[in-house]
Amino acid sequence: MKKKAVLGVVLLTAIAAIGVLTKATHTFPFDRVTAAPAPPAAVPIVAGVVSRHDVPIYLDGVGTVIAYNTDVVRAQIQGQIFSINFTEGQHVHAGDLLAQIDPRPYQALIDQDTGVLERDKAQLANAQANLSRYTELGNKGWATPQLVETQKAQVGQLEAAIKSDQGSIEAAKVELSFTRLTSPIDGVVGIRQIDVGNIISPSSTNGLCVVTQLDPISLIFTLPETALPQIQQQLENTKAPLTVLAYNQDNTMLLGQGQLALVNNEILQTTGSIQLKVNFPNKASLLWPGQLINARLRLSTRHDGLTVPAPVVQQGPDGAYAWVVNPDGIVAIRQVKVAHISDGQALIDSGLSADERVVVDGQYKLEPGAHVAILHGKAAQEVAAEDAMQTPIP
Repeated sequence: MKKKAVLGVVLLTAIAAIGVLTKATHTFPFDRVTAAPAPPAAVPIVAGVVSRHDVPIYLDGVGTVIAYNTDVVRAQIQGQIFSINFTEGQHVHAGDLLAQIDPRPYQALIDQDTGVLERDKAQLANAQANLSRYTELGNKGWATPQLVETQKAQVGQLEAAIKSDQGSIEAAKVELSFTRLTSPIDGVVGIRQIDVGNIISPSSTNGLCVVTQLDPISLIFTLPETALPQIQQQLENTKAPLTVLAYNQDNTMLLGQGQLALVNNEILQTTGSIQLKVNFPNKASLLWPGQLINARLRLSTRHDGLTVPAPVVQQGPDGAYAWVVNPDGIVAIRQVKVAHISDGQALIDSGLSADERVVVDGQYKLEPGAHVAILHGKAAQEVAAEDAMQTPIP
């Protein structure tokens, strides 16, 4: 009997517990439900728009400015420098007097040869008069033929002497002209190598100075040999010289615009590059011999090309891609084909359309389907700086 009583108590206790549990379940139904997760916050990004416009295609290289002409002013005769008529760094024109060699010894030679010429002319006049008389006497039989022939020879000898005298005078005048050292070209005079009072001669190691032509001026720069077929094709298509822009080393200043003059006739095997020569007008003398220049060869122009800021283009296992912002603010990955990147702009061949919105900065936080918040102003600058810090150094 006691066992049955205990079993009954246990059953009643169990039933009561189930009842309490059932009541609690029906009384507090929401105590069992887990709270729904909050939607993820929008990712802050900087966005840009795909633009459509004409895009010049450039090939960039590095080169050195060289003088169009460089001439060492040397003496063609020996003599003492009489005067210096230039200052170092002076702009001169062809024919300007740079220095004067003492002309007196060479003027004296001219005077001497002139005197000899006048003497020979007087002797010739006398010989011609004698020949006239001997000829007349010979016609009358009063002079022998031998005497007449001798006089003719005398006249011919003096005529030859006069020609020789005239040649000597002309040669002396040429030497006298060499006492004037003039500039052979338009250009800038370099450092003076000799002073007044010194002896200069054709055998002197140094000339008087160096004159360098600056306008026009030339540039020699190199491009990879892989660019050669493109250049040749463009030259064939346009039948006109290609334009080259010259910038300083940090690309902050345009120094000149010239025309491609020459594609060298061989490839440099050591570097796998091709040399090109460009001629520039240089009125303002912004280009200077020996200057290191960034050269940009304008190969062609893509009309109605699609461009985006260069940071838009990212690289992945499947190649180049971009993050596109849909109208609902959701981003998606789009594979793109890039034709050219220059001046911070990427020219897109395929994958994007005009006026689409793309992510410029903040890509490292994104994943497909993420919702984004487009920032502007200072906030956009901060995101751009943060994105730059996340970009791995190549």
